[in-house]
Amino acid sequence: MRILGVSAFYHDSAAALVVDGRIVAAAQEERFTRRKHDARFPANAVRYCLEAAAVGGDEIDYIAFYEKPFVKFERLLETYLAFAPRGYRSFAMALPLWIREKLFQKDLLARELRALGFARPLRDRLLFAEHHQSHAASAYFPSPFSEAVVLTMDGVGEWATTSVSIGRGRALETVREIHFPHSLGLLCSAFTYYTGFRVNSGEYKVMGLAPYGTPRFAPQILKTLIDVKADGTFRLNLDYFDYCTGLRMTNARFDALFGRPARRPDEPLEQFHMDIAASIQAVTDDVLLRLTRALAAEFTIPNLCLAGGVALNCVANGKVLRDGRFANIWIQPAAGDAGGAIGAALAAYHSHLEQPRVAHQGSDGMSGSYLGPNWAQDDIETRLRGAGAHFEVAADDTALVDTVATGLADELAVGWFQGRMEFGPRALGARSILGDPRSPSMQKVLNLKVKFRESFRPFAPSVLKDDVAEWFELDRESPYMLLVADVSPSRRREMTDAEQHLFGIDKLNVARSGIPAVTHVDYSARIQTVDAVTHPLYHQLLEAFKSKTGCPMLVNTSFNVRGEPIVCTPEDAFRCFMGTGLDMLAIGRCILRKDQQDPARRVDYASTLIPD
Repeated sequence: MRILGVSAFYHDSAAALVVDGRIVAAAQEERFTRRKHDARFPANAVRYCLEAAAVGGDEIDYIAFYEKPFVKFERLLETYLAFAPRGYRSFAMALPLWIREKLFQKDLLARELRALGFARPLRDRLLFAEHHQSHAASAYFPSPFSEAVVLTMDGVGEWATTSVSIGRGRALETVREIHFPHSLGLLCSAFTYYTGFRVNSGEYKVMGLAPYGTPRFAPQILKTLIDVKADGTFRLNLDYFDYCTGLRMTNARFDALFGRPARRPDEPLEQFHMDIAASIQAVTDDVLLRLTRALAAEFTIPNLCLAGGVALNCVANGKVLRDGRFANIWIQPAAGDAGGAIGAALAAYHSHLEQPRVAHQGSDGMSGSYLGPNWAQDDIETRLRGAGAHFEVAADDTALVDTVATGLADELAVGWFQGRMEFGPRALGARSILGDPRSPSMQKVLNLKVKFRESFRPFAPSVLKDDVAEWFELDRESPYMLLVADVSPSRRREMTDAEQHLFGIDKLNVARSGIPAVTHVDYSARIQTVDAVTHPLYHQLLEAFKSKTGCPMLVNTSFNVRGEPIVCTPEDAFRCFMGTGLDMLAIGRCILRKDQQDPARRVDYASTLIPD
C-alpha cells in the first residue's frame, strides 16, 4: 500500500511517501526551489518521493492532503461575518485567493497531480485529513509508544488551535480542542511581529533572544492578553490583536499596552525587546506546563507526543521534560506544517484504511529524519566539476573523517554534506555547518561571517549519545535537537561580579563554560544526541574529534545562510561555500578547501540577503 502525503498552500509545503505503514521518503519544496517556506504545490518534492521509491504516479494507491479546504474556507468566512464590517479590506484582498486555493482546492490538486503523471482517476484516490489530525498522526504513529497522550498546538488549522488526542495501537482519537481565534501559536506570532521578526519563520529568534532579557512583562501578558486557567486552557483578549480582521498581527491598543510601537526589522534590538521575548517565553512555558500537568493527571498515561509549530519551542519542551509529569516525551522533528504531509499519509493508512501499526526499526519510525535526497559519489564529483570546484577525494570514510576532524580541531568552519537530507527545519548532521565548540570566537564567526545573521543567535551541540550526561543535565536521547537542557555545573565557568551585572547583548561575549560556542547566556543548550546506528558517519566524525580533543561534540548549525533554505544539491553546497566564510567543505568523500578555489567563483551573498 503506497500513500503519498501532501501539505501545501500556506507555508512550508512538503510531500511524503508511506509504503505499508513505513515512511520511505519526505522532503520540503523549499529545498528544491530555493524559495524559503515555499507554499506552492510541492511538485519537486512529490517527484523526489516517487523517484526514491521507484514508482510512478499511477502506482500510488492514495494521495492524502493534510487539511480540509472546505472547512478552512468556512472558518475564514465565519470569521469575517463575526467581525464585519471590520476587516473588509483584508477580506476583499483575500477572497479571490481563498476561492481559488480553498473552495476549488480539490480541482487544483488534481491538475497538479495529473501534470506529474497521475493519469489514473483521482476521485477515489484523493483523501483529506483535518489539519490537527495530520499533526497528531505525525507525532503518534512514528513515535516509539504503543499508547500516548498527543498534544498539538499551532497557529490555526481549520478551526482547532490546540488539540488533545489519545493514541492506542492504530487508533488515534481527538478528545478535546481549543478553537480559533484563541491560539497560543498566534499569540507567539503576535510577539514575533511586535519584536520585528517575520511571522512563521522568526519565532525561534524570539526564543533565542529571550535569555538576554528578564520576563518583566509576563504578569501584564497574563493579566491583559491571555486568560489561562489552572488546566492550561485559555482565551485571548481579542481587543489587542488584528489577525482576525486586519493585515497586522497586533494593533494600536497592543502598542499602548507596552508603551511603544512594533519594532521595524531595520531598527536595533534594545533591552526592551529582549525583555518582551523573555516574557512571552515565560508565558509559553507556563501554558505548556499547566496543560501537560493536567493531561498527565487526567489520563495517567506515561507517554506524551508533541506536534504543531509550538512543539518547535525546545525551551518549553525541555521544561515539560524536567517537570517529570510524563516519563517519556517524543516530538515530531518536522512539527510544523511540512510534517503534516507525513501525518496525512499515516492518518490515511491507520485511521481511514484501518491498517495496523508496524514495528519501528530503531527508536522511532522517522529514520533519524534522514528522509530526503542522497547523491552517489560519482554524481557528486561530476556536479562539483561542472560547478568549477577544485577538490581532493578521500580514499575512504576513515580518511575523510580524519581530515575533517583535524580541520575542526584547528578551528576551521566546515560545511558537511553527507547522506540523505533531513526532513524538517533542523540540520542533524547531513546538511550541516560544523565548528569547534571549545572556541571562544566560533559563535561570532559562524553568525556574522558564515550565516550572515544576528550575533545573539545561539548554536546547538551535536554530542555523542553516550557522553551527553557528562556534559549536560540530560539523561536521555535528544536526536532531533528539540530539547533544551543546561550545561552540567562541573563544565561551567564561574562568572565574575562584573560579568554577572551585564545586561542584554553585552552578555554575549562572556564565556560561560569550556564549550562557549554552544553555551547560551543562561547556561542552556539545544542538544542533539548522535548514535552510531542512525547516522554512522556523523557519529564517526564526533568520535574522531573526541579522540583529537577530548571533546565529544561539535557546533552544528544548518547548512544555509540567512533567508535561504538548507542546501539540497552539491551545487547548492558549493555556492554557499563560495559565498561565506566557510574554510572547508566535505561532500561525500570530496574535500574542498577555500584557499584552493578559483576566486572568480566567489559569490557575494551579503549584498543580496533578505530578512528571514
